[in-house]
Amino acid sequence: MRFLLDDEQREFARSLDGMLAASDTPAVVRSWAAGDTAPGRALWSRLAEAGVFALAVPERHDGVGPLPVELAVAFTELGRHAVPGPLVETVAVAAFLDRVGDEAAAATWLPGIASGKTVATLCPLSPDSPYALDADAADAVFVVDDDTVRLARTAGPVQPSADPARRLARPLGGTVLTHGAGVTAAAAYAADVAALITAAQALGLGRTLLARTVEYARQRTQFGVAIGSFQAVKHRLADVLIALEFAQPLVHAAALALASEDPGADREIAAAKVSACEAAYTAARTALHVHGALGYTDELDLSLWIRKARALRSAWGTPAACRARVLAD
Repeated sequence: MRFLLDDEQREFARSLDGMLAASDTPAVVRSWAAGDTAPGRALWSRLAEAGVFALAVPERHDGVGPLPVELAVAFTELGRHAVPGPLVETVAVAAFLDRVGDEAAAATWLPGIASGKTVATLCPLSPDSPYALDADAADAVFVVDDDTVRLARTAGPVQPSADPARRLARPLGGTVLTHGAGVTAAAAYAADVAALITAAQALGLGRTLLARTVEYARQRTQFGVAIGSFQAVKHRLADVLIALEFAQPLVHAAALALASEDPGADREIAAAKVSACEAAYTAARTALHVHGALGYTDELDLSLWIRKARALRSAWGTPAACRARVLAD
């Protein structure tokens, strides 16, 4: 089976790539990390105008989705440009509200998500994950605790993160939105959606890391020759390329499985998540190595991609958890 994008999907990717390339995303990321969300919210609005968030929202609530394949296409480009903010979490909230069976809540929040006016984040509360991403910047913080979901009133102090643009905070208090067995099922579906588009994000991130590292290896000289001519460097770059090439069809296959509601979609998503995130992590380690001492500096824009790769690796499913899910009987 071939998992190739059609012409319309490829054109959508190109249009997002062009828009984001002209948006100076490194400056947006640095502002977001410093707590200034205005540039990020402005970019968020442009993404909404391009239809990114509407892909996650059903037509009855002003969206065009849910369209998992197109979401994977979009998030590959968002990862390619390291766009900050709770992008994955907002889409996960949309997926949750679409499935939870509370039409009043869906009608309240989904149109705003589709239009880009509402930035949301989702926290699947557990001892291993008590924090919500960008709770300090979101318009709504949804906290899932077993069979209950509540809207948090506020959030605690921002905690340090491997990626400074991923601002983690513990949700505090809140009012119960809905509860029951439907919450658990909807939260599981939302987590699958989040894992899928995190994998797509990591795939795009890895592509940028590879492209910029190859470019640097062609320019940087040692002993009078470009370091890209060294066999050891070639092999490391080739390993990254192979890992990304193997991950891409897994991401597309997982998106197709989710779109068709295949009973085995959760395993395909887990396989895509671990493959794409490990590929991006390998790309980050290779970029750091090839760039040498320069790779360790905050001033290097590529450090924004390098640090994000580590955070995405464990977001919405650690490598160990994903492998266990793939191998589960």
